[in-house]
Amino acid sequence: MPKILINELKQEISSFNPHLGQYRDFLIARGEGVLAAHRGLRSEVAGAVAVWAGHPEVELVGGYSARAITSGGTLADGAFAQLAEEFLAAVRANRDVDAIYFCLHGACAAQTIHDCEGYLLAETRKIVGDRVPLVTSLDLHGILTDDILTHSSAVVLYHTYPHVDFYETGERSARLLLRVLRGEVEPVSIRVPIPALVRGSELKTATGRWGECVRAAIAFENSPGGLSGGMFIGNPFTDVPDLLSNVLLVADGEAHAAAAEAEAVRIAETFWAMRHHLHQPLTPLGESIARFAQATGRVVLVDAADATSSGASGDSNAILRELFEQGVRRTVLLPVVDAPAVRAAMAAGVGATVTVPLGGTLDPGRFTPLEFTGTVRHLSDGRFRSESNGEIWDGGPTAVLAAGNITVVVISQAVNLFDRSLFLAHGLDPAYFDGTVVKSPHCQPHMFDDGAELILNIDAPGSTSANLPYLGHTRCARPIFPLETETEFTPRPRRFRSARV
Repeated sequence: MPKILINELKQEISSFNPHLGQYRDFLIARGEGVLAAHRGLRSEVAGAVAVWAGHPEVELVGGYSARAITSGGTLADGAFAQLAEEFLAAVRANRDVDAIYFCLHGACAAQTIHDCEGYLLAETRKIVGDRVPLVTSLDLHGILTDDILTHSSAVVLYHTYPHVDFYETGERSARLLLRVLRGEVEPVSIRVPIPALVRGSELKTATGRWGECVRAAIAFENSPGGLSGGMFIGNPFTDVPDLLSNVLLVADGEAHAAAAEAEAVRIAETFWAMRHHLHQPLTPLGESIARFAQATGRVVLVDAADATSSGASGDSNAILRELFEQGVRRTVLLPVVDAPAVRAAMAAGVGATVTVPLGGTLDPGRFTPLEFTGTVRHLSDGRFRSESNGEIWDGGPTAVLAAGNITVVVISQAVNLFDRSLFLAHGLDPAYFDGTVVKSPHCQPHMFDDGAELILNIDAPGSTSANLPYLGHTRCARPIFPLETETEFTPRPRRFRSARV
């Protein structure tokens, strides 16, 4: 009975968020708890387990799982050292397995280790050797590196953005791992690096121009001789030496590698030709709020510069400040991370009026606390279930504060804001407000966009701003578009043979 080990470590960081990530920011599971943690979810691990459930000859071994509560700042070295030791301890304890599945992200970086996923894979090979098949699944916002490809038998990545195929990615990973384990296929990975960083609505795979590239990669994956395919657009906020976009196609053996190279180059050239369209036009903050004030219908105020799911701190009060300065009277719903403000509201109790400095507690270099006086409308422990995937999310102690037309959901720690879960859990439906501040670049359309009169992508300050030259990259290879608009590109495909021979 072949044994398959399942290990997981998922975090995406913004190098421009000054608040370092810590070990306490992760949900940890071990052994059978790894499988239990994913039961009933639409996650990668759940999808993989569902595939293997149909193969009674396979024995699953839960190893280790560390899932970040949300994306955040660069991991403190001590935090990653502890996570890595626990992750690798599970590998050592199960070094006799026949195959391994790693569920990783690809955009995790610590203070001194800039490729956390590559490090874990390289250290794993030192423990189990090269002959154990190992399939790795990654987010398409991951930063693809040589270490990742050298030490994985094959890589499988998401095909959708916004991400709705977590479960399906796990299924694809599980099926491919079984084929490698049985000796039915010999993966050869083709990588074409592209010196470009992109961010915008045209990256939506269902409706945007970039979807053409993803669909071509999917077509290769489903073709004779294709095993996996997709595009990494990286995370422009993870400023590390390997930050690039990449085409990745995995072929079955050298016989199909030449065709994969040709197709990977074609996809890369298609992507390069559309690069100027893959950036989000932004509206200045003051102009955005003025347009909102003049609108008659519902407006979505997109503050992607403070997107916690992309690694931002979540404590921006820039839009709130502008609303007050312009004297806007339309109703607005918005989130902010501010643990001291929550503690003050908790001490005062529901119905009390509190005056607190709001925002700027985590990224004081960008945001100055704003004096806010409001009524405490609601208090909670901040635990709620995600409408996206059914996971329990935890924003810590939470307070709803209302000041006239402004309603603020104040959480103690950053939590994902790419859906309505935080608002709905506190009895607040965005559909009933004139404007909602959405701290995510993209959400599923039915959550905020459908029926809105205006969707304003605001050029606000923040560590995940789509105004990429504003951020100040120092580590990524240069030149790179759009930091250097005259960047040149010649496709140079590279082959990586499966570690298992």
